[in-house]
Amino acid sequence: MMTNPTGRLTQGQFSFLPDLTDAEIAMQVEYGLNKGYAWSVEYTDDPHPRNTYWDMYGQPMFDLKDAAGVMMELAGCRKAFPNHYIRMLAFDSTAGVESVAMSFIVNRPKSEPGFALDRIEIAGRTQRYALRAYATDRPENERY
Repeated sequence: MMTNPTGRLTQGQFSFLPDLTDAEIAMQVEYGLNKGYAWSVEYTDDPHPRNTYWDMYGQPMFDLKDAAGVMMELAGCRKAFPNHYIRMLAFDSTAGVESVAMSFIVNRPKSEPGFALDRIEIAGRTQRYALRAYATDRPENERY
């Protein structure tokens, strides 16, 4: 059974939906700003599910109150890294810690090669499994 018929990377909110338009992204940013969330923009060319620490583009936007400022930061990241995965993160500090309240992908490479499941036999008949992104078979700046 195929659980992801689109074959696209599914991380964060809205993963199974069609790509959000800039107007829809701005609406999500505005929603987060109204809740008091701070936004940041991150990018990577290694979207492994356990790679939770993507590279941050610019600084977290703790003091912004207008979605246009966040969208300008996103536009700058898209211009600098057009063939990378880019995600938006909203941080909620109401509990006294910075925890992620929203996370969604806003940019993808044109081709998403997917992942391989590697099976490794160890002591006895025990099997270990590992996910490997096909993209990481090439050097960092040549992946997409």
